[in-house]
Amino acid sequence: MIRVVLAEDQGLVLGALSALLSLESDLEVVGQAPDGEAALELCQRLAPDVLVTDIEMPRLSGLDVAERLKAAGSGVRVIIVTTFGRAGYLRRALEVGARGYLLKDAPAEQLADAIRRVHAGGRSITPELAAGAWDAHSPLTERERQVLQAAENGASTSSIAAALSLSEGTVRNYLSEAISKLGAKGRVEAARRAREMGWL
Repeated sequence: MIRVVLAEDQGLVLGALSALLSLESDLEVVGQAPDGEAALELCQRLAPDVLVTDIEMPRLSGLDVAERLKAAGSGVRVIIVTTFGRAGYLRRALEVGARGYLLKDAPAEQLADAIRRVHAGGRSITPELAAGAWDAHSPLTERERQVLQAAENGASTSSIAAALSLSEGTVRNYLSEAISKLGAKGRVEAARRAREMGWL
């Protein structure tokens, strides 16, 4: 049996995914999580073979969970199932160690096949996105991304500086660079553009 944990913040979608996968004789859903932190805790406690996770969830995103599992040397293989059909998101998912990336409007049987393929050591990526993934490289450095992400959430320059152990001048420089690279008029527009591209 392939042991699976599901992470999805929409209850109906979570229930539907679980019901679909339970019809497969070789798959067993051993845990369901309504947010990223719960997903991480379940993966650490249950050590499933595969985690199937959404990207946008409360507390931790699916990409954050994948990144933490990778950093911890976990053997859990991650498949992202999302509505975000953008190459930037796919590229970030691959960078944090995800082995699969499917869109939620894909046929149901594709998910079961993806779980089997990823469990066997392969990858399963929506074909129309795969081609563009490596053309969608973010122009932002990791620090610029962190600062812009904090600014997107309404944090002030001083609170961003304190949270990231930087000076306020350095934070302003990172924001200025990010705004310039994205051709935006200000931090809010820059954050919106980066979010649309899947870079935040």
